[in-house]
Amino acid sequence: MSVIKSLSVGTGDMFYITHGSSNFSIIDCNVTEENLPGIVKELKAQSAGKEITRFISTHPDGDHFGGIELLDDAMPIHNFYVVANQATKDSGTDSFTRYCELRDGSKAFKIYKGCSRKWMNQSSDERSSSGLNVLWPDTANADFKAALADAADGGSPNNISAVIRYTLKDGASVLWLGDLETKFMEAITDHIELTKTTIVFASHHGRASGKIPDSWLKQLDPQIIVIGEAPSRHLHYYTGYKTVTQNMAGDITMELLDDKVHFYVSNPTYANKALIQEDRSTFDNYAGSITVETEYTL
Repeated sequence: MSVIKSLSVGTGDMFYITHGSSNFSIIDCNVTEENLPGIVKELKAQSAGKEITRFISTHPDGDHFGGIELLDDAMPIHNFYVVANQATKDSGTDSFTRYCELRDGSKAFKIYKGCSRKWMNQSSDERSSSGLNVLWPDTANADFKAALADAADGGSPNNISAVIRYTLKDGASVLWLGDLETKFMEAITDHIELTKTTIVFASHHGRASGKIPDSWLKQLDPQIIVIGEAPSRHLHYYTGYKTVTQNMAGDITMELLDDKVHFYVSNPTYANKALIQEDRSTFDNYAGSITVETEYTL
């Protein structure tokens, strides 16, 4: 069993994975002095007893690394997974300064398509793999190189986002897309390997600007698309697909157990007809479940 949580942190992203192995992963952050104490308390509780803790930065956008200096001070980051970049900002912040220190420091592990690392996706006699794999970026790809240069010139870092896939052996798979934009995803369709995936977190918090192209959706064939927190007028709702919308659900906790995913939310009045009721009570506010359509192996 593993647990994935998408934290409701306003118009930003923050996730963690409590792996069934000795791994604990945080993906992006958007913390403030107000929400930090509760989040750090939860992260410490969930990571207690884990031997490997990593922070994965999908890309250097403020709502994906907001307050990272606060998090790093409260819960020091020893393994910082990051796309190699030289992104710049017109107006630097404490968060961007700390991001750059981590990005360029000795704690950084540069991620790219197909990269491998103990115990990210390599097991050993000592401990098991976390089940994480990096599908993008392809550092030799011309479109990625152009996006990288644009970010270095102070432009948007959205299209240097990493694509991260987590797989529970014989269970569900989950995909993160950062803030990739629709046109960029269309351009790299033939350069990224996509396979059927149980849960996909919609790009750019579910905004229409990050609508996942039909060419990707056909390959991913997701059972659930999670639409993040952004103003409703900016969202794309993926008609024809089952969705969970964080604006309505609040925190979303996913219990991955065998061939099931059980969903729990922080909004006690949330209801979702796309989910099947199985009377679960591991966490508060059970919302429903899905059965994984295909078995997955690492």
